[in-house]
Amino acid sequence: MEGAQTLVVEYLPVVIFLVIAAVLSVLFIVLTALFAPTKPDAEKLSAYECGFNAFDDARMKFDVRFYLVSILFIIFDLEVAFLFPWIFEVAAGNQPAFWSMMVFLGVLTVGFIYEWRRGALEWQ
Repeated sequence: MEGAQTLVVEYLPVVIFLVIAAVLSVLFIVLTALFAPTKPDAEKLSAYECGFNAFDDARMKFDVRFYLVSILFIIFDLEVAFLFPWIFEVAAGNQPAFWSMMVFLGVLTVGFIYEWRRGALEWQ
């Protein structure tokens, strides 16, 4: 019996956290449903990042360059994510880590220059 009491006491903070999270979630959903504006304005219905209207036909054609720019963003975002642990290795004096990252950055730079010269970043 004492083992079950100990188990309940150990999991009590988790249960309290789950209850608070559930109450806050329901509260935010209800408050949004009650107080959020229901009529979107012209700004909200305008074209955003992709360059076409938000509420048009799902089968309409649009420019593929949007995907190219988004892929480039993801590539360079991942590059920055790889730079953080690399900094600590280089600070510790790890020469192979330095040169492997230089090769990695070189390949990304060549890809970026290729996309730039092909006109993937031009929006004319």
